Amino acid sequence: MTTVPGLAGRKEWLALVVLALPLLLVSMDISILFFAVPAINADLSPTSTQLLWIFDIYAFVLAGLLLTMGSLGDRVGRRALLMVGTVFFGGASLMAAYATGAGMLIGARALLGVGGACLLPSTLSLIRSIFTDQAQRAKALGIWSAVLISGVSVGPVLSGVLLEFFWWGSVFLVNAPVMVLLLVLAPRMLPEFKDPRPGPFDALSCVLSLGAILPVIYGIKELGAHGTDVRPIVAIAAGLVVGCLFVLRQRTSRAPLLDMELMRLRAFHGGVGFAMISSWAMIGFAIFTTQYLQSVKGMSALEAALWSLTPAIGIFLATGLSTALAQRLDHAFVVAGSFTLTAAGFLFLTQVRADSPLWMVLVGAGGLSAGVAATMPLLTGMVVGSAPPERAGVASATLQTGQELGGAVGLATLGTLGGAVYRDNLDESVPDGLPAQALEAARETLAAAELVAGQLPDALGRGLLAAARDAFTDGLNTVALTAAGVLLSAAVLVVLLMRGAAGPAGADTAARIPAGRRSGAVAVATAENDGSDSGGRSHPGV
Repeated sequence: MTTVPGLAGRKEWLALVVLALPLLLVSMDISILFFAVPAINADLSPTSTQLLWIFDIYAFVLAGLLLTMGSLGDRVGRRALLMVGTVFFGGASLMAAYATGAGMLIGARALLGVGGACLLPSTLSLIRSIFTDQAQRAKALGIWSAVLISGVSVGPVLSGVLLEFFWWGSVFLVNAPVMVLLLVLAPRMLPEFKDPRPGPFDALSCVLSLGAILPVIYGIKELGAHGTDVRPIVAIAAGLVVGCLFVLRQRTSRAPLLDMELMRLRAFHGGVGFAMISSWAMIGFAIFTTQYLQSVKGMSALEAALWSLTPAIGIFLATGLSTALAQRLDHAFVVAGSFTLTAAGFLFLTQVRADSPLWMVLVGAGGLSAGVAATMPLLTGMVVGSAPPERAGVASATLQTGQELGGAVGLATLGTLGGAVYRDNLDESVPDGLPAQALEAARETLAAAELVAGQLPDALGRGLLAAARDAFTDGLNTVALTAAGVLLSAAVLVVLLMRGAAGPAGADTAARIPAGRRSGAVAVATAENDGSDSGGRSHPGV
């Protein structure tokens, strides 16, 4: 590996391939259970509450531990934490594959979240440290972003293929050989990086970060799934109170989990904030595309998953194009253009109807996916580039925590809006003679309306199904229009607020802090910008 800032060679790019392995699996596990629910129900007979926890516990633990693991990686070493995460993730995958009960599967999914929380910030912070040339780092981050988004898209397809031939545990078992390969390759291909002067580990800050993040994500998810209720509102309020205590702790701690000086940087807090908007748009709308393909177009789960891969074609093209443009233009203008492309995709989706040709929804989804994919490497580069090398782990974790929160808010807000429009429009268009009890059940979801329609006389059932599909599509159109408005507003704001925060080559911004306001950590970043070595790097065999 290179020991001074310079151009990356073959070893560094091979190291990026190694880092892509855990990244792909962690992102796949977010969505890989989508088609396994019937088989899990038949084998383990979970209660409805247990089934929800089987899905949600992974994301909860992952989001809650990201900041802690990012800080821990800065202290013990990013490669070391990656290896620990590999063991956790591989072992938990085996445990999940051979789970004999719902409780065991929930526990295994929680351990998968622990492993994922070790792996995700380690992959991103290692890229920050390995690729010292800013232009090459931008390309590496583009590949990182494309792999992350592709993993979420590939997960359901791989799940559908495996379930065609094997039992439901195979969707977890596929992780094990990749984890073994990573344990072999990581010590050989990846260098070690850590903070040479980390200070004491602040356990209280870790507890406070968990107490702030977990209740907020839980409450947001519950609001999106079940509507307004006391418990999720109390959970969100409690999380916000603990979040305030967390911020106070960071201001007074000698070795804070999150260096508050980083939050003063426009590239840092702006990158995290606009990345949250990207996640809000993409994750919040993904469920509408899936339901449209399955419940409106009548596709099987596997067929819908395969068609949903087609928008992913533009992801790699978009990340490459945005990275190239960022070498010549201010990042704020490229991000604004990407947000505008995302908004254009949403506006196109406002014209989709229940009887529209398939290509319309695929083109719209492709546009918004390409737009989001184009923003990710640039915003990620702003965040990790503004942090000093020895704090890259916690910077990466902060970004990913923000993305998790953005996705949770997107699911809750856009899902609630789409559901409200669906119910209102269904009430106005149901066929005459529909029993009140049937209407009440059909108002829950489009899938519920399909079940009700199958139990009614043919003419009445067809009328209800047509009305439900039209009502759902109206909800999709409304959500798309709302998201387009938010993204166009974000395009304007990113130019107004972020112009000059990162230059055409993705210049780090730590050097722009006035000398009197620099913390020790940020001062190290300034030294790096001046071409000096922070001393935070150790290498295999050294």
